[in-house]
Amino acid sequence: MTTTRPEVTAFYDRPTGSIQYIVTDPVTRRCAIIDPVLDFDERSGAISTTNADALVDYIAREQLTLEWILDTHPHADHLSAATYLKARTGVAMAIGRHVIDVQLLWRDIYNWPDFVADGAQWDSLFDDGDTFWIGMLPVKVLYSPGHTLASITYLIGDSAFVHDTLFMPDSGTARCDFPGGSATSLWHSIQKIMTLPDETRVFVGHDYCPGGREPLWESSVAEQRATNIHMTKCRTEDDFVALREARDRTLPMPRLILFALQVNICGGRLPAPEPNGKRYLKFPLDALPRLPDAAPD
Repeated sequence: MTTTRPEVTAFYDRPTGSIQYIVTDPVTRRCAIIDPVLDFDERSGAISTTNADALVDYIAREQLTLEWILDTHPHADHLSAATYLKARTGVAMAIGRHVIDVQLLWRDIYNWPDFVADGAQWDSLFDDGDTFWIGMLPVKVLYSPGHTLASITYLIGDSAFVHDTLFMPDSGTARCDFPGGSATSLWHSIQKIMTLPDETRVFVGHDYCPGGREPLWESSVAEQRATNIHMTKCRTEDDFVALREARDRTLPMPRLILFALQVNICGGRLPAPEPNGKRYLKFPLDALPRLPDAAPD
């Protein structure tokens, strides 16, 4: 795998702590969008496309050519803008093949017996080890379960887009208590990432600005190995699982999870309008455990 260095531009969404990326091949000026956010106000039910439009505007301003709209997993803390961006640009959407496992799980939670869980909402489903291209940049897919059943890492040149596996070193690692999550699986996914070269750039999917610092999103494998507050405390799998599960027991569910998953298992497609022209989300009661309020993780 070449160590070509992509150009990486990050777009931080403060309400959800999410980072969206445009990854560009510096030679061909072709690019991909990773984990775009569809703006949603759960208090009013209002949807807007401010984040997604900013990505398209940047691509036009920089005279780039968009080749892919990529998600790392079905998100629990924001709605995906992938379908909106495909409708606007005509570019293919992709995600890991294990999204089908997540669809099957949440189909039952939402009581959607007629929902077809086959991943057909995306144009491409990637398997572990698959490779594809952004211009002349090679991309390798690493299956990275733990946070969810479907999580993947995109290894693009010298850069790993890990989303909810590792956070910035001062924030540790991602939670594993969502349906289908596993601290054991996350440990093994992180160990795989830690075998990458020390200089590999690590781009995370969230930052919650601990201590009130400004948002950050880039570190390196060497920095993660040396200073990640969870990994440096845990030299064994058992240590990590105990730490992660104890931490998860203190965390509330993300405020948007029950809104977001029904949209995101459909690739960001909103429900079809009903006869009155309005769209409606389905909100299951008592579907997830109630936990005390705490900082997100």
